[in-house]
Amino acid sequence: MQEYQQKDQHKSESSSGHEIQVPSEFWEDLQLKNLSELCDIALARQEDPETLTLNFLHTEIRVHPLHRRCFLKQDGQWLRIDNSLLELLVLVYLLQVKPGWLFNETIAVQDLKDAQFFQGPHEFKTHLLLDRFGNDFEGFRLAAEKLGGTRLTMADISYKLRPFPKVPLFFLLWKGDEEFAPRASVLFDRSIELHLSADAIWGLVNLVCEILWRSDQKRA
Repeated sequence: MQEYQQKDQHKSESSSGHEIQVPSEFWEDLQLKNLSELCDIALARQEDPETLTLNFLHTEIRVHPLHRRCFLKQDGQWLRIDNSLLELLVLVYLLQVKPGWLFNETIAVQDLKDAQFFQGPHEFKTHLLLDRFGNDFEGFRLAAEKLGGTRLTMADISYKLRPFPKVPLFFLLWKGDEEFAPRASVLFDRSIELHLSADAIWGLVNLVCEILWRSDQKRA
């Protein structure tokens, strides 16, 4: 379970390349929210007047706006999150999420309104999936299902993961052959841009790629 918290050579960085810091104003903005209304919109659960719980992949995150803390449930215990990217993405989701449901229309990165953002230095880190699972589809199956993934019928193997209640991600892998190298791709529900900005999408995809990459016990 340490794959959520680990910090290694894949250090959390923003889309600008700087180490991530959680802005204090994000916490201040969250403190102004009506938690009951926010939970309805974000599909979260209010535990008490000052606390909410949010599903994250196959586990849960508990948020205390007044105390400016997030906790991740691991092996039945609530451990404070020390991964700044994960904490930032939780706050961004809670601050940006909009009413409404999934569109149930799957799109590729080039179909996003801000598609040009995800080029060059902002390409997704799907190479991590190829490095670890390009020749190990069984390993990918185990890693995805460990995170609560649902098997799909796209590509040679594919899974839907749900890092946040309104933000599913679809990970696809293709086998290589004599002519083509293995490939990996990520798809989205068209509604994703209602809830997350381009840099948040970039951060979330990369975070989940890293969690999958670390799922191997040899990297935990």
